Amino acid sequence: MSSSSKSSLILASSSPRRLELLVSFGVTPDKIIPADIDESLVDGELPRPFALRMAIEKAQAIKQAIKNETGNYILAGDTIVAMGRRIFSKPEDEAQARKFLGLMSGRSHRVYSGICVVDPMGAFQSRVVETRLKMKRLSKAELDTYIASNEWRGKAGAYGIQGVAGAYISQIIGSYSNVVGLPVYETRNLLKGAGYEC
Repeated sequence: MSSSSKSSLILASSSPRRLELLVSFGVTPDKIIPADIDESLVDGELPRPFALRMAIEKAQAIKQAIKNETGNYILAGDTIVAMGRRIFSKPEDEAQARKFLGLMSGRSHRVYSGICVVDPMGAFQSRVVETRLKMKRLSKAELDTYIASNEWRGKAGAYGIQGVAGAYISQIIGSYSNVVGLPVYETRNLLKGAGYEC
């Protein structure tokens, strides 16, 4: 298998948080190519398989886009927030953000990240990482203040744990970096297992 000294790593994501988390354990992608795929749910699809399917399809899309290039590793990921079978996407507007946060207020939810690595030979390795969290019961003032901060924009579930909303999470079981956007322990192991030297 090709070694990392001769192979480049492509990150199939435009997320600055994923890039920061990769760099935090010594991995700097050679290229960043966001995957443009249909992220619609299949009828009856559950959160865990959905997160995994999205990561794999993003990796497949980039593999197809660079099919004439050789010696590349591809890393793709997708992070979702869910309560039971219900998936909270990135809110489209303030009203949807309020709805998501209102539903999670005082209750437990889960964050799933699907991660997928493609090695230079075209082999896929993937897995899902789950973190369980509980959000404190939000007062109207807290909710109003958070919505006014606009921090919810572009974030699955309408919050980012690394920001103001971190003060609203009363319990976390599992990987913190998973909630930020990339489970660093599992991602490092997946890359190393595929032959990429971290």
